[in-house]
Amino acid sequence: MTDSEPAVPTPEKASLAEDFVDIFFSPSAVFARRANSGFFLVMCVLTLLLGGLFLVNRGAMQGIMDAEFARSMAAAAKQNPGMTEEQIAMAKKFGGYATSFGAFIGIPLAILFTGLGVWLTGKLFEARLGYTAATTIAAYSFMPRVIESFAVNAQGWMIDTDALTGRFQLSLGVGRFLDPGMNAGVLGLVGRLDLFTLWVTVLLAIGIGVVGKLPREKVVLAGVTMWTIGALPALWTLVSTAIKG
Repeated sequence: MTDSEPAVPTPEKASLAEDFVDIFFSPSAVFARRANSGFFLVMCVLTLLLGGLFLVNRGAMQGIMDAEFARSMAAAAKQNPGMTEEQIAMAKKFGGYATSFGAFIGIPLAILFTGLGVWLTGKLFEARLGYTAATTIAAYSFMPRVIESFAVNAQGWMIDTDALTGRFQLSLGVGRFLDPGMNAGVLGLVGRLDLFTLWVTVLLAIGIGVVGKLPREKVVLAGVTMWTIGALPALWTLVSTAIKG
């Protein structure tokens, strides 16, 4: 190991519950001991946790989700003037199902796609990292989203969320102070300057560094790359909106 490489903790035995605590205080140790453990169990536990919290937060988020839906329908109608009432009603019905059950599908998909991003980033920086290990990194790195869900729930008790019209207004980042009706691409991009998104990104970078055995300077670049990969949907929205005028 060269002086520029991060120190890799010696793997030790620990329970899954200990992993879920240590990921906040000693993430390098978690990634070192779970590098070859697989991601399925962690992904299942996170899906149940975050999905359950999503349902708990539904009351606080309902007005915001309704406003987001109305805004997206208005944008769709603008792009497609021939949109019928039946199509709008069907979209609203689908949105209702997504509100109730979307988290239980979206969370594992997000982890799997993030794992793909970790794997590709590892390839870019010549990390010794397979897809299973990459997705394990992604799964553990999602743990701050649990804290984020509790933070949303706490805000639901303390403030009148019915007066809010955008999901970023409950975030702990720059997006909280922006107009929810502004360009969706810009809002999605700037909204990623958020405590929990940055926290997840840092954990992803640490995981890539520890498991992929990267030197410290590449770990930083890997983190920047992962943040950028996460911003691709917002960048696509920004570019497509600019093209359509």
